[in-house]
This record gives sequence, C-alpha cells and structure tokens, in this order.
Amino acid sequence: MLVDSHCHLDFADFDVDREALLERARLAGVGLMVTISTRLATFPRVLAIAESHASIYCSVGVHPNSAHEEPDVTSEQLVELACHPKVVAIGEAGLDYFYGAEHKAVQAIGLRQHIAAARITGLPLVIHARNADDDMIALLEDEMGQGAFPAILHCFSSGPELARAGAALGCYVSFSGILTFRNAEQIREIAKAVPADRLLVETDAPYLAPIPHRGGRNEPAFVADTARVLGEVTGLGERIGEVTTANFRRLFTKVPAAAFAGEGALHG
Repeated sequence: MLVDSHCHLDFADFDVDREALLERARLAGVGLMVTISTRLATFPRVLAIAESHASIYCSVGVHPNSAHEEPDVTSEQLVELACHPKVVAIGEAGLDYFYGAEHKAVQAIGLRQHIAAARITGLPLVIHARNADDDMIALLEDEMGQGAFPAILHCFSSGPELARAGAALGCYVSFSGILTFRNAEQIREIAKAVPADRLLVETDAPYLAPIPHRGGRNEPAFVADTARVLGEVTGLGERIGEVTTANFRRLFTKVPAAAFAGEGALHG
C-alpha cells in the first residue's frame, strides 16, 4: 500500500472527476490519503469529502498564505474541530515568505496556535515552510523546548539545515513530485540523508505533478511516481511503500488499524 499523506481533494480542480481519480488512485495502489485543510472557512467541504470515503481522512487548519484572512484562529477552535473521527492532523500551517512576507507576524502567531493544538490533541502538525528556513528552525526549536509535539515538514523543498533540524527535533519529512524534477538534485541529496523512519511521500495535488506528468494536474495516483524515485534515491527500492506506510501509521495514530489491513475502500 502507498499513502498520499497530503493532497487537496476539495479544490475545484477535482470537481469534474473526483470519483474517477479516486479509482485511479486505488488502481495505482494508493490505499489511504489525507486531504488537507487550508482555511477554516472551507473546512466543512474538506470534512465532507473525508466523510464520504472510507479511506480518506483530513486535517483542520489555516495555510500561512491565508493566515492574515483568518487571523483569529485559536488552538481551542482547532482542538474542538479535531474531535471528529475523520480529522487526523492539524494544519497545514507554517511560514511562507515567498508569497506572504508582509504577513510574517500573523503567520508566526497562527503557527504557534496550531502547535498548541497539536500538542493538546497529539495529532501531527502539517508544516508548510517556504523561504523561511531560519525563522522556522528558531520557532520549532523554541516550541519543542516548551513541550514536544508530532510534526511533518510537508512537500520538502527547503535547505539541508531545516531538514537536519527537523529530523533532530523528531519531525517527519515528506517528499512530493519536486523530488523527481531534473533540477532538484539538492532535494534528492537531502532525501538520502533523512532517516528512513522519518520518510513520507505525498502529492500536494493538484500541484507539483511528478515526472512524467509534470506540467499537468497532479492527483493521488501519481504518488506512485514520487515513491519510485524516493525508493531509488534512498536505496530502499521497492520497500519504499512498506517503509513510508509504516511511518505514516506510526505518526497518524488516529487512523484506525483496519484502514491498513485493507478493510477500507476508496468508495463507501
């Protein structure tokens, strides 16, 4: 089994063929997926998709590029929404200075609220980091010092310092289709250095389709292409599915054991 640990199935990109793409994912060996919240305003749609499919779970949170639009999110709100059995993660939250450098302060405040929720619930925090490595390292080290919490550096495209710091703090590192891009040699080198028990794989669909689909819409079935390259890069080969699914299971403790025993189905 492969797991797409991060996709956005609520996005309008999938409105025309959502059921068909879920069948393609099943045929590609993708048994589980987590559809990720980017705003509390759209969380009901995210949750509805997860509720409608036995092998889809979801997160709750506010993306850093939306933090200034929902600046009042509290850990209490997130914890309450996370009580739903289909909510298995907090986020995605983080720091993004590529698009939102003018909102640094509100992003950091929001991220700390999400961290508090992850610490209270024990659910993994899905972290988005772009062009903010130094600040992210400092913030994570400060917060981990106040109390540990589970976390994922999702869609990793940062530098080796953040990868090393994240791994040292116990974070998991998730790789997307970027890993397959011809100009992503540094990311492949970072993937080699991440401990095998901290590796995850994702699509971030509909974005960042891996080779050979680059330039088109991404979808969960394509996680198989990224996993293949991750297996080659790390030397895990065909064991990459087994390893990343075991890591996912260890981290996403709220996903029931039956989901990994093949008792779930993408439909129903």
